[in-house]
Amino acid sequence: MKPYNLENRVKRYKGVVRMGRSKKLPYILSDKEQNDFLKIFNSRYPTQERNKAMVKLMLDTGLRLSEVINLKWNNVDFNAESIDVKEGKGGKDRVVWFGQTTKDILANWKKRQNKELNKKEAENKNNLVFTSLTGNKLNQRNVRRMIYKYADKAGIQDTIKRVDSEGNEYVERKVTPHTLRHTFATDTYRKSKNLLAVKKALGHSDISTTQIYTHLVDDELEEIMKGLRE
Repeated sequence: MKPYNLENRVKRYKGVVRMGRSKKLPYILSDKEQNDFLKIFNSRYPTQERNKAMVKLMLDTGLRLSEVINLKWNNVDFNAESIDVKEGKGGKDRVVWFGQTTKDILANWKKRQNKELNKKEAENKNNLVFTSLTGNKLNQRNVRRMIYKYADKAGIQDTIKRVDSEGNEYVERKVTPHTLRHTFATDTYRKSKNLLAVKKALGHSDISTTQIYTHLVDDELEEIMKGLRE
């Protein structure tokens, strides 16, 4: 998509920011933003019930978008409240766990999915957890757009127009599928202070990739301590 088309889609334009090569800290959702996001989905509609389940699962497990889209029901263990992630990024398998709320949301979606497929006499041939209402695999681009759209509806989305090191303009969104993964990782590290556990949950090959979440928590600590001294 050309830059001028993207510009028309920016709802809250803050000007052009030129990006260097330095890696910036990721944006994470606060507890309130997470709740506001999940509340925006109306489970009366099957696609919104599915979308809520996807968002909640990503927030609760840190799964990548590609892993969520390819997730199969036979890899979800409701008794153990766990998921076997098969051939994640880099071809690595791992196990992640989810909580009771996510379990309930997933179970409800599974019933709804079967109901909708039966209604349309369709089949979930690949036993995928998340499908269209006719049993087809979801498209990553469409899921991204869904997250952009509902984050905006929840009042937690924002956009900024940037220019990369080569002078090309692009629009950066605050809330993306990867924002949900960043949020999971930061919340997990904040509560556990166990970087190796976060690394394992995320499926990172190198601990240096995971260390960015320590910087996020350190920034929070700095702000708190400075506030105490004012």
